Amino acid sequence: MMDAQTDVFREEAYELLTELETSLLALEKSPEDYDLIAGIFRSMHTIKGSGAMFGFDEVASFTHDIETVYDLIRNKKLTADKELIDLTLAACDQIRKMVEGREEIDRNKVEAHAAAFKKFLPQTGEAPPLPKATAEKDLSRPRRLIVYRIRFCPNLNIFIHGTRPSLLLRELRDLGECEIMAQTDHIPLLHELDPESCYTYWDILLTTDQGINAIRDIFIFVEDESLLQIEVIDEGAEIDPRHNKKLGEILIERGYTNRNAVEEALNQHKKIGELLVESGVVSPDKIQAALAEQRLVRDVREKRQNAEATSSIRVPAQRLDLLVNLVGEMVTVQSRLSRIASISNHAELVGVAEEVERLTAELRDNTMSIRMLPISNTFSKFKRLVRDLSAELGKQIVLVTEGEDTELDKTVIERINDPLIHLIRNSIDHGIEPPAVREQSGKAKEGTITLKAEHSGAHVLISIADDGAGLDTEAIRLKAVEKGLLQPDERPSESDLCNLIFVPGFSLAAKITSVSGRGVGMDVVKRGIETLGGSLDIRTRQNAGTTITLKLPLTLAIIDGLLVRIADAFFVLPLSAIEECVELTDADIARANGRNLVQIRGELVPYIGLRQHFQMGGRRPSIEQIIINRIGDDRIGLCVDQVIGEHQTVIKSLGKFYRQIREISGATILGDGAVALILDVQRLAHRAQRQETVCGTRTMAG
Repeated sequence: MMDAQTDVFREEAYELLTELETSLLALEKSPEDYDLIAGIFRSMHTIKGSGAMFGFDEVASFTHDIETVYDLIRNKKLTADKELIDLTLAACDQIRKMVEGREEIDRNKVEAHAAAFKKFLPQTGEAPPLPKATAEKDLSRPRRLIVYRIRFCPNLNIFIHGTRPSLLLRELRDLGECEIMAQTDHIPLLHELDPESCYTYWDILLTTDQGINAIRDIFIFVEDESLLQIEVIDEGAEIDPRHNKKLGEILIERGYTNRNAVEEALNQHKKIGELLVESGVVSPDKIQAALAEQRLVRDVREKRQNAEATSSIRVPAQRLDLLVNLVGEMVTVQSRLSRIASISNHAELVGVAEEVERLTAELRDNTMSIRMLPISNTFSKFKRLVRDLSAELGKQIVLVTEGEDTELDKTVIERINDPLIHLIRNSIDHGIEPPAVREQSGKAKEGTITLKAEHSGAHVLISIADDGAGLDTEAIRLKAVEKGLLQPDERPSESDLCNLIFVPGFSLAAKITSVSGRGVGMDVVKRGIETLGGSLDIRTRQNAGTTITLKLPLTLAIIDGLLVRIADAFFVLPLSAIEECVELTDADIARANGRNLVQIRGELVPYIGLRQHFQMGGRRPSIEQIIINRIGDDRIGLCVDQVIGEHQTVIKSLGKFYRQIREISGATILGDGAVALILDVQRLAHRAQRQETVCGTRTMAG
């Protein structure tokens, strides 16, 4: 049991440390932001308290002085300068090591960190203890809903002045849930009534997360001439549910009656509301207003408790993976059921199969959505990387992130972390120039790296763009000639030259540094992205910067595919890259003069004959099908015997004996139990790109 609790503490500590790094980097730019300072203090306090609770005494002891320093900053007795933020970031790294517990802690380093923080404390070495109320307030959860009791008694002449109370009340509703009760006991008899005067006043219950000033702003132009009373009746403090206010207490607080009248009614052992109405002490509408307040406050507290209890739940990743595997098996069984139903042509069985198909699709979509995580946590880690590495290299660089809410499968997020680190480090080292060089080029001293994520159909695009010097394509060409990758008279396109940086061992660095220069990394990046079924695109402009865009699948577990047949074998192509399917006849082959090219609306598109490529026997049909895929800016066709149709594809990994087959990314089980191989279109396209160029168009050997 303790091990499970320790794991929970570690997970929470990692999350808090990630938030801490983000807050500290933001504080460096906005040292007067006391909301950030308060958040840092709360995070440190939570780590300290939880650490002590779960036996991480060293963490609690180490964090104590840091918490004390930030309490002084919060109380404006210290200033958060760069030195302190650097020290705190280093302390976060130290706390992470302590929490992980994977390596022996360097006691000297811990003591040196603690001593460095104590220098910021008063001479006694300790800050004054926090008052209990203040400490509890600082440990409060994120902003809670507050319930206000408002009485608005407008001036009798409010209509004459051109103000409509209904508009003020409507504006009040925009702040949150609002219950408005009109009180009419001030309305005179008909012969005394002035039709241009306002005799009605309102008792209002407002549930909102806004402060009292937001309410006063609504009544700002009428408050001086009207009666406006605003009281907080529930601000989300921890209250025992048994202590909910009684009806009599509310009536007394509202001024509807006095305590003696309430006690007299209580002594008669009847419902207090009925007795007060019967005795004429309180009107029925005021009883209703008090009951509404009692009910509203109770409901708000229940909602708050339920929200806190059910807002999120932690589930081990292994259980989630097991659920996805079970859903995958369900999809396979559903496919088999649909096939049996279509063969039997039994109406009732077909109906059941269609219902199972619908439910399975919903289950699949919901299960996959559980695996989806925002990429914000990954992006936030890189801010620290850019800050530290740019300082090490003597450069001024800021990281701008966009699309942090973009969601990706958790497996994809985990596996793109290292490739992104490589690309960002290269942008810092090779892309962004030193401040002096940038000024000579007419640029600002501070360089910018933009990290952006966005959805694009069934893919997510992640781009890393810098405003540096850009790639020197001529230098790349000369280096490629030197390494024997190009002939001296060869003049490839700019795109092909840029792609040479992904060749193993290729580097333009003049010297090897701790950051880069060995030609190791970019080829690993490309291989890692392609293993995920993604692709890379690189664009550069001289003296304007370079942009590398990663195109990644949303998920790796279940995909929509296109089922095809070649001879007696079945294959699946990922549907997300497919543009269209066209027929290939004997006449089309004859017109191409032996080249694997097909003309589609005036454009020549190369294709690969998969029957010949996989050396499959048998005779080709008179009419074949070419599936046109979009790979980056290029189009490539894959020629098959027959297109069967769309297929929900549960991806199964291949065994150890087949791991070296580069053009097959996995397998799936069909409804009849047969196995279909999933083709890696990206790698098949690479084969095409290596063929000779004829008339400016790539040709593919069959």
